[in-house]
Amino acid sequence: MFKIESLAALIAPLFAVSTSVLPRTGGGYQVGDGNTSEVDLFTSPEPAATKTAAATLTMAELTSGIIPATSSGSYSLTTMTGVEIDAYLSNAKIGSSFNLAIVAQTATNVITLAGGAGVTVVGLATVTGIGSASFMFRKTGTGTWSAYRL
Repeated sequence: MFKIESLAALIAPLFAVSTSVLPRTGGGYQVGDGNTSEVDLFTSPEPAATKTAAATLTMAELTSGIIPATSSGSYSLTTMTGVEIDAYLSNAKIGSSFNLAIVAQTATNVITLAGGAGVTVVGLATVTGIGSASFMFRKTGTGTWSAYRL
């Protein structure tokens, strides 16, 4: 005959609660105050290939986080449409967001971020000189996104 006490002794370690829920060293998601002096590390994809002329950015480029740009003239980089972004980021809800930086590597030219249909660029859309501009793309509705200059 098998006793309940024996069963409880066998499965108790499976339900033991660790007293160390958060990592003590290294990275990890912090809950509440956490360790405020710890660096917040994250992963990012390889930057997109350097742009040298006007183009419609692919979703892989938009979500790469960094788009290097250089040329002998000024041009626009256009986002995909809001509907296309929705199709690629199918789990995105209103308020979901991602960041993108455009890094201009030519001193005298202007790179402009233009929104495709359903994408509104909010704030200064140009990157001039050797510099960069960061944008936060935020889903505002079905097929609509705003790209806020940060």
